[in-house]
Amino acid sequence: MDAVISIFTFLVIIIVLILAHEIGHLVAAKSTGITVEEFGLFYPPRLASFKWRGTIYSINAIPLGGFCKMAGEEDPDVPGSLASKNTAVKLWALGAGSLMNFLLPILLFSIAYMVPHNEVTEGSVKILEVSEGSPAALAGILPGDKVISVDGKGIISSSDVSRYIQMNLGTDMEMTLLHENGVTETVSVIPRWKPPEDEGSVGILPATEDRIIEEVSYPFWKAVPKGFNSCFETFVLFKNGIISMIIGAVPFQVAGPVGIAQATGEIARAGMSPLLEFAAFLSMNLAIVNLFPLPALDGGRIAFVLLQWIRRGKRISPKKEGWVHAIGFALLMIFFLAITFQDILRIIRGDSLLP
Repeated sequence: MDAVISIFTFLVIIIVLILAHEIGHLVAAKSTGITVEEFGLFYPPRLASFKWRGTIYSINAIPLGGFCKMAGEEDPDVPGSLASKNTAVKLWALGAGSLMNFLLPILLFSIAYMVPHNEVTEGSVKILEVSEGSPAALAGILPGDKVISVDGKGIISSSDVSRYIQMNLGTDMEMTLLHENGVTETVSVIPRWKPPEDEGSVGILPATEDRIIEEVSYPFWKAVPKGFNSCFETFVLFKNGIISMIIGAVPFQVAGPVGIAQATGEIARAGMSPLLEFAAFLSMNLAIVNLFPLPALDGGRIAFVLLQWIRRGKRISPKKEGWVHAIGFALLMIFFLAITFQDILRIIRGDSLLP
């Protein structure tokens, strides 16, 4: 039963994210006179379809994404083609999908704050340990100190401290502390990208004391600003996470549909609010990954548009560009299969994708 719920919840989330992305492309294309030949949920073979106002709307069999097929994506001679439009229109049509996936998390985070959920409403954070020679030790932070704020933001739990540290990797961060002698002091630390093992970026072990957890829900006018803030923080954390993997500070870890379905099931058991937050993270992930300058992705097509602009209108031949995207799509599918195989092995071992 749990597996059925996990798969159903995963499919609902994926469908919402895909539709948001492809609707962005659809609206941008139709608003600029580009002919949309087909708007598809998932990849062919086609299961069902209907035609409306010159566009085929289809549901397909392979649940790995979606597509908004615009006329003449590489050929400017096709009537109503994408390739015949100017640079600004092309960038708008190709980038609108990711824009929608950037906007969707604001809505999802806002709803998550409006839904009743458990939240730490009161608490204090005490430093239990400080690693020798760490940024914290060099700044004069001592075991027993209490963290009052980080960069002016109040702290009530150790997760607050950890989040702000990860948001400020490699940059100066101010921590306001209450020492055991009653003196309040603000110190400056720079969290490390690649700290020694078991030390953490700053070199402290924080713990939450006097914690009070309550079920809360916020009104619309408070939830929306919180949604914007959570969206910004998630983007920064995602960016720093990508950089950390590139420089080898953390293990490189990716998940395919099977792995995401597993994580969705685990998070769904924690409640609606965490599930909405997870969906918001996935949407932002989709937005950023789609902008990577790789063939077959939106970013790959945008790269060709910018290359043509740099070459003052001289474009790569439609045939060559088409081959690049076709090969890129094939490699992307192979990559998906490899990740899916790893996800299945992890589930067989009984491991979780979540930390």
